[in-house]
Amino acid sequence: MEDHPGPNTCHDTEETKLDTKPSAFSPEQVQHAIEHAIHYLPSQGPIAVFVHHNTLHAFEHLPFELAVIEGWKKYGAEPYLSEDRYRQEFLRGRIAREDIEQVLAKDLDQRAEQPIVLGTTRYELRLAMLLHPIRNAPEEELRWFIAETKALREFRDDVSPNVESKVIRSVQDWMERNSKVTQQVTQQFTQQFTKGSKSEDPTAASSPEQWRAWTLAWLHRVCIKGASLVGEVLNDAIPVRRHRDIVLGSHGIDCDVCVNEQLIRFLGSATDQGFAQWGLPDRDRPLFELFQELYGVRSIFQPGWLKELSDLIAQDRASDRTSIESIVHSLESLGLREYGLDDFIDSTLLSLPGWTGMIWQLETNAEWTPRPLRDGSLQDYLAIRLLLDRASLRSALGQIAEIEDQPSLQQGSLSMERLAQVLAFHQRRNVRQTVYQRAFILFQVAQLLGWSPNELESLSATEWQSLMDEISHCGTMERRRLLHLAYERHYRNEALDAIASQPAPVAVAVPTKASRPISFQVITCIDDREESFRRILEEIDPAVETFGAAGFFSVPMYFRSSSDAHYIPLCPVVIKPKHFVDEIGQLSQQELQRRQAEARRVLGQASHRLHMGSRSLAAGTLTSLLGSLASLPMVARVLAPRLTSRIRELVARVVKPSQATLLLIERIAPETSIDAAASESAHYREAKLDQEAKLNQGFTLEEMANMVERLLGDLGLHRFARLVLILGHGSSSLNNPHESAYNCGACGGGRGGPNARAFAMMANDYRVRKILQTRGLEIPESTCFVGGYHNTCTDSVDFFDIDRLAPSRHMDFLQAKSLIDQARERNASERSRRFTSASLGLKPPEALKHVEARAEDLAQARPEYNHASNAVCFVGRRLRTRGLFMDRRSFLTSYDPTRDGPGSEILTRILQAVIPVCAGISLEYYFSTVDNAVYGCGSKLPHNITSLLGVMEGAASDLRTGLSQQMVEIHEPMRILFVIESTPRAVLEILAKNPGLDRLVSNRWVQLATLAPDSNRIELYQDGGFADYQPTSSAIRVVADSYACYHHQRDHLSFARLGVQ
Repeated sequence: MEDHPGPNTCHDTEETKLDTKPSAFSPEQVQHAIEHAIHYLPSQGPIAVFVHHNTLHAFEHLPFELAVIEGWKKYGAEPYLSEDRYRQEFLRGRIAREDIEQVLAKDLDQRAEQPIVLGTTRYELRLAMLLHPIRNAPEEELRWFIAETKALREFRDDVSPNVESKVIRSVQDWMERNSKVTQQVTQQFTQQFTKGSKSEDPTAASSPEQWRAWTLAWLHRVCIKGASLVGEVLNDAIPVRRHRDIVLGSHGIDCDVCVNEQLIRFLGSATDQGFAQWGLPDRDRPLFELFQELYGVRSIFQPGWLKELSDLIAQDRASDRTSIESIVHSLESLGLREYGLDDFIDSTLLSLPGWTGMIWQLETNAEWTPRPLRDGSLQDYLAIRLLLDRASLRSALGQIAEIEDQPSLQQGSLSMERLAQVLAFHQRRNVRQTVYQRAFILFQVAQLLGWSPNELESLSATEWQSLMDEISHCGTMERRRLLHLAYERHYRNEALDAIASQPAPVAVAVPTKASRPISFQVITCIDDREESFRRILEEIDPAVETFGAAGFFSVPMYFRSSSDAHYIPLCPVVIKPKHFVDEIGQLSQQELQRRQAEARRVLGQASHRLHMGSRSLAAGTLTSLLGSLASLPMVARVLAPRLTSRIRELVARVVKPSQATLLLIERIAPETSIDAAASESAHYREAKLDQEAKLNQGFTLEEMANMVERLLGDLGLHRFARLVLILGHGSSSLNNPHESAYNCGACGGGRGGPNARAFAMMANDYRVRKILQTRGLEIPESTCFVGGYHNTCTDSVDFFDIDRLAPSRHMDFLQAKSLIDQARERNASERSRRFTSASLGLKPPEALKHVEARAEDLAQARPEYNHASNAVCFVGRRLRTRGLFMDRRSFLTSYDPTRDGPGSEILTRILQAVIPVCAGISLEYYFSTVDNAVYGCGSKLPHNITSLLGVMEGAASDLRTGLSQQMVEIHEPMRILFVIESTPRAVLEILAKNPGLDRLVSNRWVQLATLAPDSNRIELYQDGGFADYQPTSSAIRVVADSYACYHHQRDHLSFARLGVQ
């Protein structure tokens, strides 16, 4: 579509003209562009069901190294830690020189020994640039640095004395051999660099300082000369994709400021989940209609640009445009060309990525919220955004037109190309390094490699170009990539060496009944926070056996507790539950439970009204007058959080749900079809969920037997103790909007207690055991399963249905509970060492009180560190890692390869759940750490919850996605290392049959190694296959127990073998 040639004085006339022309875009093209953009939106759901995922999921089809660069281009986020941070890790030994050397040699391969200049190979050149910092800055800053520091009088601090002497000696020798040339050269430097000398001939100088200064000055001059002989070094800049970018770049006017202000306010109301004081009328209507209703009427109090918006809305209404038709019209009005459609739509939707992503989640994942959005809401949002962008752009261009007397700008419908011409905006598509900047880099490299100025003088223009090209190819981004690989290699080798040093299995035969008796068995989630809990239990009583499984324990379900109004899914996000489980009070307690539920409802409504009323003028004034009294509970929570919590618990017993509850896990009603003629409102899916719950309540006995058989088979659990504890996990803390992110990832951000309880009920059912007996799995009558819940923040452990234990099991349970109480204290002690507010000398009972207080502290931004520092996932038998101190950094998944079939069916099931869950956690922590401002959500301190969906910074901002600064501050960002006790062949066959897993492994989003089931042989996955790994060290420290490992230590700790196993 052609640009209009002159100013537009009548908006209606212009829009009419546009309507008479054929559309440049079809609705199908626009819809395709929207679908393309959806892949780049954040996929984080509402904050109450926080699910860890790969932040760059849209780029999983690319190798990791390319994907992070694409993410940098798309979002402007850092791909790695800063180069300075890696150098700090190098100086403190976290990265060893050998790591850098090995990584570089592998990366260069056959190109390593190719000479560049002066006999220096590519490997030597890049190694010097990796081992030493290469600084650069704007030219003005560099000139100041050269003039005001000793850069031309002293060599760099990291240049060895031998190299320095070699360079100076080379200059001296050259001068002695070339006396005539020396006289010409010295004339250029004498006045500036030999002040105070009695002789103007540096060859007669006796002072080493003068020789050093003269050599460096000549070297710098030669580098400037050489840099001037090579072509420009260009770095691509991120291109301009929206009209707003041009206006901002040319005149400093940001059209998004006013647009985002209105959009955030509107979206906060339109997506509110029931917390807003004033709800939008007819909220179930499409977003586009709601927006038109609210903003379509002109007002004398409106800013000028909002009056423009009202006119645009009126034109859409007059033409009876749908949202997709409005989008097409807006694109034409903005003069967009077809070839830039995808980039334009991407950039427009990503201008508020948090809110845009949330709209898509509310549209497509109804079960996550009680009030989802209608289908087509994202399309409506784009139509709204473009209307606002057009109105804001017209207003901005009108201001510029008046100032610069350019009437053509007033039409507000110029293409980006024409707009750039009119505004004289010249995008810097390339950032050029000046000659002085290139020379300064050369100057540093020359010192590090010991190149003398007389040697560099002999280089030809071609050699200078070759040298500069090679240095450019090893720029800061490339150096950060290689340093990161070295960073990962160091820890990977430590982990593999530690596992390889464990005692090899004596035999692969199934243990006999003559094996030592088992005190009790504990099944926990694979969560890295359970690694220390399991290890400590085994230390306290070596006769205890522990197992790890995905924390939903093979029981995928929608669950509704006795105190909740809605169902939540408790399973990995890749699974869609088909069954519904309710928690109800026991018959004798149902009347009490009903009264408590009514009391909770009344108190909740009163609390909400008080909260809202305090924000009115009258109540706000009263609150100010009585503020000192209102602050007392808050002060108590800060000064005595643990005591205040106990008091609150006593008061809360009035409304707290009764502990005497039941899970309705058995299906009673037969399955029937769902009414397909339900309403099409936004609440249809919620009603449909309730209808499905009635039809799919609970599980059949066959389904229960399948789940019990699957979990026990996956664990390799065939020899049963009298007591088997199944512990789900979660976390609770005060004033923590991201509390769901601390819960179980395998339960979709929920708490795993209900799954553990349901599994125990199924496994204890004699009818289920009879079915299992016919399948060859016999659970002894003497074995009892007990479900429980481990709060990883307070380290409390609660058990379910213990009133149903037979009297003969009471002593078994009490003994197990006593050991678990000891483990709780020791686990709290190990955790507390990472908290700077906790003394390193805390005794275990004191440490337990400390972590309990943190959970109730209103001012505590770090109730626990969650998955921070996760680095490894081990899939195999516990005997391969038992007695190994892993510093709470490893996910531990139980799997017995000796009991799997030839097709590795069990391992396949395990990896299908474990790899996506653990990779999602690892990668989210990685990206939130390397760039917390973009991929993370920044500090918790300025966060405010909005619409019960997410957090904003301050009163109005984009929804912040990712993890907070406090959650990742101790994390070491690395791709997780999976170590699988199996054969390479079996693993490769599984990857070949599972494209999703293969994509993560083949594209290097995760690291992978196998451990032979019958030996300590380890093979590392590289370039599509496995290669033998040779341990770099056979020595591993041996300590008495875990306490000896971490006592008086704050930082990450290395692996160790415990004396007691």
